[in-house]
Amino acid sequence: MSKIDTEAPAAAAPSDMESLRHLIAREFPTLSKRLQDIARFALDNPSAMALETVAAIAKQAGVQPSAMIRFANAFGYSGFSEMQRIFQSELLERVPSYNERMRRAIDMDAGTSPRNTAELLREFCSANVASLRHLAEVIPGAGLETALDLMDSARIIHLLGLRRSFPVASYLAYALSHSERKAHLLSGVAGLLDEQSSLIGSGDLLIAVSATPYAKETVAIVEATAARGVPILAITDSPLSPIARLATQSLVVQEAELRGFRSLTATLSLAQSLVVGLTLRIVKGG
Repeated sequence: MSKIDTEAPAAAAPSDMESLRHLIAREFPTLSKRLQDIARFALDNPSAMALETVAAIAKQAGVQPSAMIRFANAFGYSGFSEMQRIFQSELLERVPSYNERMRRAIDMDAGTSPRNTAELLREFCSANVASLRHLAEVIPGAGLETALDLMDSARIIHLLGLRRSFPVASYLAYALSHSERKAHLLSGVAGLLDEQSSLIGSGDLLIAVSATPYAKETVAIVEATAARGVPILAITDSPLSPIARLATQSLVVQEAELRGFRSLTATLSLAQSLVVGLTLRIVKGG
C-alpha cells in the first residue's frame, strides 16, 4: 500500500481532539515521512497548532506550508483551518500543557548550575510536581478502566521493561504478586529474554513499558506478542511510539526531564495506581 501524501479528503474527519489523536496514531505507519514529521510536531505542540499561522507552524515543523494542507486532507479535513479548529477547541478547555507547566515550575537559566545539592533537589521536586499534576489532569479515565479490565481478565500478567524502564516493570511484578495476581517479570537475566517471552500465552496480558529511545528488544517482543493475538497494555511516552501503535490499550506519560535526566516519578505513580485500582476491584468483587 502506498504511503498517504494526498490532498484528497479522507472519509470522516474527527470532530474532537481525542478522536484525532487516535486516528493519527493508527494511521501513522501509512503516512509519508514528511507527514509523519508533521504528526509528531502536532501531537507534541498542540498550542502551536492552535494559535500559529500555517506558515509559522510549517517552519517550526521543518516542512512546506502545502504539506500542512496535505496533512489535514489526509485525515478528512477540507483544509488546515478546519483541522486547526479542533486544536483550538481543546485549547479553550484543556489545562496548561506539560511544557508550559515545566517552564513555570523551573524558572532558571539553562546554563546555570545549582549552588548546592539542596537547590538541585528543589529543582527536581518542582519538575516532578509539574509532571504529576499533568498526569493527573490528562490521563483518560476510560483508558485506565480499560487497562484494569485487561489486567483483571488476564490469566498471567507478563511485565516487560528494559534499561531505564526496568524499575517500573519490576515494581509491577512485585506489587501484583502481593495482590494475589500471577505476575511474570521478563528480566532477560542470563540472556533468556526470548525464552521468557515465549511463555506468554493465550489468555495472558503483556504490560510493556518503554520510552524514547525505545529498547529494540521491547519493540520486538511487543510485535511478536501482538502477532499472536495476545492483549498488550503499553505504558509509554507518546501515542506514536512503536509499542503504543501495537497495543490493545496505551497509557501515555510525559516524565519530567531536568539537566539531561528523565524522572520515573509519574510512571511509577501510574503503575502504583493500576495495582491499587486492581486490588480495590478484587476486594469489591469479593
